Amino acid sequence: MDIETFTNYIKPELLILIAVLYFIGIGLKNSTMVKDSRIPLVLGVCGIILAILWVLGTSQVQTYQEGMTAAFTAITQGILCAGCSVYANQLVKQTIKDD
Repeated sequence: MDIETFTNYIKPELLILIAVLYFIGIGLKNSTMVKDSRIPLVLGVCGIILAILWVLGTSQVQTYQEGMTAAFTAITQGILCAGCSVYANQLVKQTIKDD
């Protein structure tokens, strides 16, 4: 996958969120606070929250329809960014894994 593929689905301004979530995931993995099986869920929630903050900070929401569009955008962008960060983590793991 190249960067052009990602920008077809994820807003270019939110691509940094993938790296942020990747490092949050590494931090969670190294801590004992969260089970490994829960890390993707936590990253999804963090991604949605951070995307909501970005969407609300950059949009003017004046009507119900604009609010619903902003919510949909934030939720889908957060999920996509979290998915990409988990995917990136798996790429790194599989690349350095001995067969």
